[in-house]
Amino acid sequence: MSYVLQTDHLTKIIDGKELVKDVNIHVKKGEIYGFLGPNGAGKTTVMKMITNLWKPTEGTVELFGERLTPASYEVLGRMGSIIEFPTFYNHLTGRENLQLHCEYMGYYNPGSVEDALEMLELTDAADKPAGKYSLGMRQRLGIARAVLSRPEFLVLDEPANGLDPAGMRKLRDLFKMLCTEYSITIMLSSHILSEVESIADRIGIIHHGVLMEEISMKEISERNMAYIELSAPDIKKAAYVLSDKLELGNFRIVDEKSIRIYESRISANDISKALAAQDVEINGIGRKAETLEDHFLKLTKEEQR
Repeated sequence: MSYVLQTDHLTKIIDGKELVKDVNIHVKKGEIYGFLGPNGAGKTTVMKMITNLWKPTEGTVELFGERLTPASYEVLGRMGSIIEFPTFYNHLTGRENLQLHCEYMGYYNPGSVEDALEMLELTDAADKPAGKYSLGMRQRLGIARAVLSRPEFLVLDEPANGLDPAGMRKLRDLFKMLCTEYSITIMLSSHILSEVESIADRIGIIHHGVLMEEISMKEISERNMAYIELSAPDIKKAAYVLSDKLELGNFRIVDEKSIRIYESRISANDISKALAAQDVEINGIGRKAETLEDHFLKLTKEEQR
């Protein structure tokens, strides 16, 4: 297996507080890896160690098969990144900020700055001081800077910050294009699960500083079978009919108004008939598929319990 990134028992402790513990991440070459977790879960801490901004308290980072050290200049030069909010020289224009980046990266490819500006739809604002950019424009300028030198590996911390839905969709299309057409491996963090679901090949879920799972989106789809969602005013009576009359065991009461039934051998119509026969009123019933959000919430709730 060819990995662009591997971490081994990555741990960070600051002022006696363990921010992340024993994190083992594996990002395959050519994939989009979604790094998921609620705010404060440890996503940015891990990404700072991956990009050599912070040194691990324990554990190691391996990039392109080489262990990361303070002298790993060549390896780090093959990476583009945004960690937290991108910063710029506010008195310089967007174009000048990108040109300066090329200078200190030693990257001299004619047209690369204009290509990056066009790719992120910043051409019209290229000669405007970066200090006058909106939050969304600064985020796009940061991504333009990250992709400017055509890196082999992109590490993006919450890249959709400050973007409206249309901007997020364009960003999604851009990442897919960079991955498929330029063979750029991408690791992006987010707490917006629907965005990751539509783009990622694999995900890692971190919660309270612990990496709980690494799994492909295909595995989630195969593992989490479709379910029947039942909504009823009297959920306890409905649950009684499911367990005692229909002898179903694989169902879960979601809240006081709904139940999810994970039984492939029975149809929604059969359940409706059984409930009607027992005078159980229903508000709605239908078959659905479990989403990434469902999977994430189920996993984190189980950990909390």
